[in-house]
Amino acid sequence: MASSSSISTCSLNRGSVARKAINFNKEFNCNVLLNRLSVNAKLSADLTYSRLLTREKSLKWEQSQRLSRNGIRCCALEVEYRPAFTMGMKFQLDDVIEAQQFDRDTLSAIFEVAREMENIEKKSPGSQILKGYLMATLFYEPSTRTRLSFESAMKRLGGEVLTTENAREFSSAAKGETLEGNFLYLLVKVLRNDTIRTVEGYSDIIVMRHFESGAARRAAATAGIPIINAGDGPGQHPTQALLDVYTIEREIGKLDGIRVGLVGDLAYGRTVRSLAYLLAKYQDVKIYFVSPEVVKMKDDIKDYLTSRGVEWEESADLMEVASKCDVVYQTRIQRERFGERIDLYEEARGKYIVDKDVLKVMQKHAVVMHPLPRLDEITVDVDSDPRAAYFRQAKNGLYIRMALLKLLLIGW
Repeated sequence: MASSSSISTCSLNRGSVARKAINFNKEFNCNVLLNRLSVNAKLSADLTYSRLLTREKSLKWEQSQRLSRNGIRCCALEVEYRPAFTMGMKFQLDDVIEAQQFDRDTLSAIFEVAREMENIEKKSPGSQILKGYLMATLFYEPSTRTRLSFESAMKRLGGEVLTTENAREFSSAAKGETLEGNFLYLLVKVLRNDTIRTVEGYSDIIVMRHFESGAARRAAATAGIPIINAGDGPGQHPTQALLDVYTIEREIGKLDGIRVGLVGDLAYGRTVRSLAYLLAKYQDVKIYFVSPEVVKMKDDIKDYLTSRGVEWEESADLMEVASKCDVVYQTRIQRERFGERIDLYEEARGKYIVDKDVLKVMQKHAVVMHPLPRLDEITVDVDSDPRAAYFRQAKNGLYIRMALLKLLLIGW
């Protein structure tokens, strides 16, 4: 239907609205697309149908002026969504402790910064964004990939690193003292006894891995500088979950409406716990849990997903689940979580393996992910398949951690 119309344009930014009139001739078709905006707008009661157009950095909601078609009245409004986070603003989080801290808007904004960090890493070596800042890494559990990822992220932005690994062995933590009061030997030419509070005097941000769930939260309560949880026992690993969701978006092209199979050690795997929390932020997501009986996903995650309206299902059939999923997220059965129960570890290990047979039933667009390191739960012949995304996933961790360091230290 052709019509000469006058449309009002409204720009909303956290409740602020600017309007202007636009006159044009246009053929308009009222389409319905049910979707949610992250802003609240009070619209005319005549507003009946709308078309939501998605842009990379803005959302526009258009509708024609009041028109009459089969008795349906439509009115016109264009809403431009402006990012809530502008350059120079302080990052709204003081620490990164758990996945529940993030909402969709914040996740999208962090991913945008991560894309900027990728450009810096590839096109602007020698960046000095974090020049003059010092990051301390305190790892009470052994780590190679996560620690090096953080250290590389800091150095690529011009910052400096004060590092120690296996702090549990080289500190009074080995003597049974608490995290808040224990003394950590920092190997910086001479051994020195330091507490979390003293370490903050040496650095601007602390990245910590600990063998106890909740350790990062206790450290954050003690320290006056940002704390990043790089894994706390069987608790959470929020930066891994952030890079996982970022990878899924890049590989699959969307986060709403996806099907994800979480496989392996779901009881003690902190990566899958944090990932489940983040996936619950998105619409029409279904999660499949595939694991040996002894390492099934714990009830707190299942209850959380149910409370958020996220559909989940437990299955013993990896092949069936793999055929349905956009993402098969494999994890290692963690020997260190079983203590003296070697029998239970051997019972669980090797039950679910992603190999060429699993790839055959997977969809062409689907991907295999893994937080690494792996043992034998993904066979090496899978590596050459383009759907093997785990090394790209690890690389994305660099960009996410560069983004977090930049945001926590200097803001948006």
